Amino acid sequence: MAEDKKESTSSSALQEDPEDPVKSPPSSPNSSTRKACYAVLQSWVSKKFMTGCVVLFPVAVTFFITWWFIQFVDGFFSPIYERLGIDIFGLGFVTSITFIFFVGIFASSWLGSTVFWIGEWFIKRMPFVKHLYSASKQISSAISPDQNTNAFKEVAIIRHPRIGEYAIGFITSSVTLQVLSS
Repeated sequence: MAEDKKESTSSSALQEDPEDPVKSPPSSPNSSTRKACYAVLQSWVSKKFMTGCVVLFPVAVTFFITWWFIQFVDGFFSPIYERLGIDIFGLGFVTSITFIFFVGIFASSWLGSTVFWIGEWFIKRMPFVKHLYSASKQISSAISPDQNTNAFKEVAIIRHPRIGEYAIGFITSSVTLQVLSS
């Protein structure tokens, strides 16, 4: 009878309890400790990889845009130098920057402003081009150093309807309202 009890207790110990699943020994490949270590390592690696992406993305974009801009501007005068047999990278870029500088000097003079005024008069009569030109003219005049405006030179913080949310904007002009006195 004692043996019957031993058999029933040993057989009940071998049966799996649904609320207490059998845990594998630490040396097995399916160990919960190993899974936890793998999850922590995977999380750490992915965080460090994303940190690297966040740090390198603006650097890569800046490098790419700068390289593209130099090649784009260099492409204006490079064909002239290639026909002359001169092949120096960046010479077209330097020539373009110098050309832009001299156009600025010319546009600041009386003769240049008259020539540009006549050119604007023709452009403003073209059906589709006048819209593109006027939009780009407004943007360039807003950021122009020759203008005596404060456009884009002051920053404003605007409160949103939701509590704690704000937006950043630029002050482009000011309006003075008159108050009617009774």
